[in-house]
Amino acid sequence: MNTISIQVPSIAENIRMIESFIDNAKERFSLDDDMYGNIMIAVTEAVNNAIKHGNANDKSKNVLLSLFLDDSILRFIIKDEGRGFNYENLPDPTAPENIEKLGGRGIFLMKHLSDEVDFKENGSVVELCFYMNA
Repeated sequence: MNTISIQVPSIAENIRMIESFIDNAKERFSLDDDMYGNIMIAVTEAVNNAIKHGNANDKSKNVLLSLFLDDSILRFIIKDEGRGFNYENLPDPTAPENIEKLGGRGIFLMKHLSDEVDFKENGSVVELCFYMNA
């Protein structure tokens, strides 16, 4: 199994490093543009959430992004140092009463762009899976 990881302090500017990490994955695994686009949006949303909500923009806390290739499934695991959140009870960002609200779109995007989304450890870990042979 191929594994690559990057750990970044919880600073919004570090999203650039995450984007480079994904660019390297595109090269390394010869990802097509559609999959690359989905991964870029879903993973950067997850890391943004980890920085903002999980670690509350505390730059002494880190976000760990790991990538595994396992039986033609690319797994991105994003882990923050926060207490997690209630991922079972999220408002639907497409519902009329939530259209104007800023929150809730990141997870909605992750769920629509990834083949699988799994929350672990109270939501402080999110796993995004993309099927390579889809």
